[in-house]
Amino acid sequence: MHSGTILLRLTRYALPSWRLGLATLVVTLVGAGADLTIPLFVGQAIDQGLGQAVDQGPASGLPRVLLLMGGLVILFTAAKGLSQFGRQFMAEVLSQRVVFALRNQLYRHIQGLSFRFHDRTRTGELMSRTTSDVERVRRFAAMGVFQMTQIVLLFAGVAVVLLIKDWQLAILALLIVPVLTAIAVGFARRIRPMYQLVQQAWADLNVRIQENLAGARVVRAFAQEDKERRRFHPANATLNDRTISVMRLFAIRTPLFNAIVGAGQVAVLWFGGWKVIDDQISLGTLVEFNFYLLILFMPVRMLGMTINSFARAVASGERIFDILDVRSEVQDAPGAQALGEVDGRVTFEQVSFQHDERPVLRGIDFDVAPGQALGIVGATGSGKSSIVNLVPRFYDPTQGAVRLDGQDVRGVTLDSLRAQVGIVHQEPFIFADSVRANIAYGRPAATRQQVVAAAKLAQIHDFIETLPNGYETVVGERGVTLSGGQKQRAAIARALVLDPRILILDESTSSVDTWTERAIQNALREAQRGRTTLIISQRIRSVRHAAEIIVLDQGAIVQRGRHEALIAQEGLYREMWAAQEAEAERLRREAAMSASPAPVGTA
Repeated sequence: MHSGTILLRLTRYALPSWRLGLATLVVTLVGAGADLTIPLFVGQAIDQGLGQAVDQGPASGLPRVLLLMGGLVILFTAAKGLSQFGRQFMAEVLSQRVVFALRNQLYRHIQGLSFRFHDRTRTGELMSRTTSDVERVRRFAAMGVFQMTQIVLLFAGVAVVLLIKDWQLAILALLIVPVLTAIAVGFARRIRPMYQLVQQAWADLNVRIQENLAGARVVRAFAQEDKERRRFHPANATLNDRTISVMRLFAIRTPLFNAIVGAGQVAVLWFGGWKVIDDQISLGTLVEFNFYLLILFMPVRMLGMTINSFARAVASGERIFDILDVRSEVQDAPGAQALGEVDGRVTFEQVSFQHDERPVLRGIDFDVAPGQALGIVGATGSGKSSIVNLVPRFYDPTQGAVRLDGQDVRGVTLDSLRAQVGIVHQEPFIFADSVRANIAYGRPAATRQQVVAAAKLAQIHDFIETLPNGYETVVGERGVTLSGGQKQRAAIARALVLDPRILILDESTSSVDTWTERAIQNALREAQRGRTTLIISQRIRSVRHAAEIIVLDQGAIVQRGRHEALIAQEGLYREMWAAQEAEAERLRREAAMSASPAPVGTA
């Protein structure tokens, strides 16, 4: 993406604050005007004030013109200082408004992207783009834009004044400008890809840190701290090496700029001094030239920092717009209609699905009547979760259609569709918030009675009542203070509080023991009344009461029917049932043996 395009797109975020931007520009103009005016007063003070003082002698005191020029210098210097304060403050406010809008849009956009995008993108990478990349854009918006404006104004103003004063000396003084500009442009072209590599290194480091912190308990449980340190070291070293490469380039640029600026000053002093001796210009004019050169060289030095800020902002802007330009593969179709009241009939018509060019589902057909339950069983990787991910349109099928009450779900709005679907995932996510807020997450306006009713159905109400603050107890990050079964039951309550027409249970009892599972299943059967339910489980006991059960193998339905019919026929279902019943019987025997009293006389 071209640098100009990136800057233009970033500028659009400043348009709502154009009045503030205009005021900042005016203040910048005032500061540049003061900078250009002060040397004129100094020159006048030397040519007229000091000349009069020399002619009249010390007894006459300071000439009035010298006092006047000195006062004007003080006044314009104060105006310059005030303008710098105003520019910095208003530019900072403007930059905050820009990144506020940019960060909000980026966050909203990421939230709206499909599951497929998140499957391919690392969390730490997204964190880096929404934090450090946005911050680099802010820094440029705060200072770089108006610094560049000031540099252009000073260049133009100094060039005009010098040409009016003495065109020959002006040309000599300005000869260094194209040289410095060429160096600056070449530097910017070289530094931008280097900053992109630095930003990518930051993202990789963030990924490593995020994964390590999220999996801190696993790392310590397996005593892999040293291994994680070794994995962290290369990412940190890459960032260090790339940053040093950038700094090395800056270290070369700075003395090169200073050497060229110094050569320009020497040339002006030599040629200007000769002109003063030859009475072609006054001493005051030569002093003015030197003042203007200092003014000219100051923004030249600033140019290096500005280019640095510019290069960082462009590299970061490109990374940000790479995300903003991604279009979700799942979004509302043109003319999509909102769902009204639905009965809850779910139909799959010859549905096939591919994930990253890999076939996951093939020719799936079923029809679940309103209020009935469909059980979906199969080995790990058979495509069970992919089926239920198609119902709320987390993904779209590659072929075929998913229908709700006869309507293709691709023809209705996502919000209205997902409002009808309550999901309990295999790995429930609990936020670092109160238990009540977690249960009411999908329905923030839910009353306490509704939250408690959902918790009772999920068999977690009694546990919540034992917590220090009951439903207002704040749980740790990712629900770390809850057990696996407690988190799963809280997730079940979160789905039930929505009162959805369609309930999806994706291995919803996988983290609980057999006795707790039975209690939850009994409660869920009551919660399923009047709702269409899709139950995914590897445990046959979780689906045995379903109106129909489909058995998946390698993405295809290999068996279907009710529990009694399926265990009566040869096939995968009966094999799974037999293996699970044998395991359950073994556990019962072990429990009975551990509970029975020891024989008399044994130790």
